[in-house]
Amino acid sequence: MDRAELARRIREAAYLEGDFTLRSGRKSKYYLDKYLFETQPDILQALGDRFAEHVTASTTLIAGAELGGVALAAATSLACGKPFVIIRNAKKGYGTDKPFEGKLAEQDRVLLVEDIATTGGQVLEAAKLIHSLGAVVERIVAVIDRQEGARENIEGEGFVFESLFRKEDLGIGV
Repeated sequence: MDRAELARRIREAAYLEGDFTLRSGRKSKYYLDKYLFETQPDILQALGDRFAEHVTASTTLIAGAELGGVALAAATSLACGKPFVIIRNAKKGYGTDKPFEGKLAEQDRVLLVEDIATTGGQVLEAAKLIHSLGAVVERIVAVIDRQEGARENIEGEGFVFESLFRKEDLGIGV
């Protein structure tokens, strides 16, 4: 699927209009429902392929924050052959009680995938956790940058930020 077709499919599957409150607390007249595009096999496979293009020779691991980043990390892992980890939003309080699932080591160099970046809050929490465990976040790549401060916030914390699409690429001008 080429880039234009993927953008069309994402918008077709996930673009909603109305009055929405975003995770950041901001109000919006539109919403991109990540679960509506991440649950479509053709879109998810194409996204995994696109994210895999951001894997470098030194990348050892893919990471995604629960819940939206899990399917993206798995698809990317399948596309590039690198293992992935799931970064938890909170410790589960039982079992191993780790803040992540999978194997994450100090020497890992991580591609952190994100669904939709508004302010970057959730993905920044995940990146800081990975960093605190001694691994290096090579870059953070989002499916969609809503262009509402995520880039500035992420780069302001010293991380590299890229996105597959900006809202304009999906024909969203609001």
